[in-house]
Amino acid sequence: ADNRVFLVKHSYVHGWYLPGGGVEVGESFIESLRRELEEEGRIELTSEPVLHGIFHNSHVSPRDHVAVYVVRNYRQDRLPEPNREIVACGFFDPAALPEETTPGTRLRISEVLEGRPPPATWR
Repeated sequence: ADNRVFLVKHSYVHGWYLPGGGVEVGESFIESLRRELEEEGRIELTSEPVLHGIFHNSHVSPRDHVAVYVVRNYRQDRLPEPNREIVACGFFDPAALPEETTPGTRLRISEVLEGRPPPATWR
């Protein structure tokens, strides 16, 4: 909403990231997206998200792929309290992202906002 970006800061890695996580066995990408948004941001989708791209992320594993969706319609009653996994989260103006926002996260945000097609690999 308002072209702001929801980011999370994990307890176990440095930097600010888009929310997300692994797809569980038997789960679709959309089911995983719904679960991760709820767990990490108390965010409930109110319409279908738009797929921005699927990226091969060889930095993590030769088999790792990341699906990035754009969510514009949602409900959130409040920001979640920090926990063992997510120590901070919030909505940010893309022109004023936290200094520690990761390069890959910055690239995905700029692709979406500038309408650029995504590359095949996560950089």
